[in-house]
Amino acid sequence: MKKLSMLILGVVVLASCSKKELVITEIPFDYGINNAEPNLVAQDGKLSLSWVSSIRGKEATLLYSQLENDSWKKPTTITSGEDWFVNWADFPANATNGDVLLTSHLRKSVMGTYTYDVVLNLRKLNGEIIKENFLLNTDGMKAEHGFVSVIPNENNGFLITWLDGRNTVKEMKESHHKAMTIRTAEVSKDGIVSNETELDSSTCDCCQTSITMTQNGPMIVYRDRSNKEIRDIYFSQKLNNEWTHPVVVYNDNWEINGCPVNGPKVVSNRINTTTAWFTAAEGNPKVKVSFLSGSTFIEPIVLNDADAIGRVDVAFVNDNEVLVSYMETDDMGTYLRCKKVAKNGMVSKGITVSEINSGRSTGVPQLEILDGFAYMVWTVSINGKNQLKSVKIDLDTI
Repeated sequence: MKKLSMLILGVVVLASCSKKELVITEIPFDYGINNAEPNLVAQDGKLSLSWVSSIRGKEATLLYSQLENDSWKKPTTITSGEDWFVNWADFPANATNGDVLLTSHLRKSVMGTYTYDVVLNLRKLNGEIIKENFLLNTDGMKAEHGFVSVIPNENNGFLITWLDGRNTVKEMKESHHKAMTIRTAEVSKDGIVSNETELDSSTCDCCQTSITMTQNGPMIVYRDRSNKEIRDIYFSQKLNNEWTHPVVVYNDNWEINGCPVNGPKVVSNRINTTTAWFTAAEGNPKVKVSFLSGSTFIEPIVLNDADAIGRVDVAFVNDNEVLVSYMETDDMGTYLRCKKVAKNGMVSKGITVSEINSGRSTGVPQLEILDGFAYMVWTVSINGKNQLKSVKIDLDTI
């Protein structure tokens, strides 16, 4: 395996009325081949990364690492199997609560293409196993279950959300005529799944979900599906120990008869909450971002300068500013780009992180911010094999 070389890219951007040089530094990733489906998470001052190493038709392995001194530590193998459903868009989730790590992956329930369950693993960060390979969804239906998001629960354990296809199945036969649902539950530190709740009985089939902890409690954001095939972004909050009836983030009125496989991302720093998403309403692809004000999201800001592809992520730079990452394409190529957005509506010039493949193999680029740096991870192809690429960006230069 040829090692990824250190890379420093420089471009000129305007910031604070003066020109600064943007330096993007690559963090080498030298752990085998056929790595993809990354999930990057910043929690408790640490940066965690999970991913899947697999060869089609053979064994898949879920791996986990943390960043230490700008190097990825030797990965820990969480679990592996030959009966997994591995998909570029439905990547495994991970979250830590203290010294406890929760991960998810997808395991086929029968031989049908879209019949699989969400499988969880709990262990301590020192490697001690707490509970292995237990089901999140306990409906027993041979249907789709996936697109998991998870965060630590302040009281105990974790809060988790997922898309659930139990209602798409009739007489135990596969069907895609009925809608997916979105559900949420709690997972204790010893692996007990409880307080399962259905938030919405009709959601888009295969867009990523997102969950965050706001100053008022947890919030879940996802792509809804109306009976007229309007698939806009909705959210629900847990207030006074009850999940609110979902309401729209913004009425894009995107009518589409199939799933765009392009979910939203929501983040909170306990002072402000923001969400970013993709829409192609009226045939005009856009990346949008909006801040929460009271109980509603304000008029969104459009970020893309070229044709948007989406696959967004967002993270707080400070109390009132976020960095949004997204993909867009023009006549010259496809690019992974970022813009800084303030709650008062100020938007920075776009920065190009990398030219990028527009296909599924790229996956969903991941963004987190820690200690004055933005970190990004996505999938590239090297000598015909998937591999992870990770970089860091000094926020002072944006």
